[in-house]
Amino acid sequence: QVQVVESGGGLVQSGGSLRLSCEAPDAGSIFDLVTVGWHRQAPGMKRELVARISDEGRTEYADSVKGRFTISRDNFKNTVYLQMNSLKPEDTAIYYCNLQAAGSYWGQGTQVTVSS
Repeated sequence: QVQVVESGGGLVQSGGSLRLSCEAPDAGSIFDLVTVGWHRQAPGMKRELVARISDEGRTEYADSVKGRFTISRDNFKNTVYLQMNSLKPEDTAIYYCNLQAAGSYWGQGTQVTVSS
């Protein structure tokens, strides 16, 4: 079992920024080998992929966040970040981090609320 801990959510006005963190404190050196994704789920909606970063640093983004969100990783800290700029009310959701490492591991989620 791999523990996944998200943080950094909160309430922000439209146009503002937040940085989410996803840490896997127990993953050790395995973290270097995992693909990490940020997903989100708004009320009444399906969970959707927002951004993903591979072990080699390749990134992909949902069309709705391209140019506004940036995913990055710090393997020394076993942490992946999601920098979110130019936030919109439609970005409001619970954001979840997922690690793909001989299994799929999810965190508890962090709430992001963007007011208009």
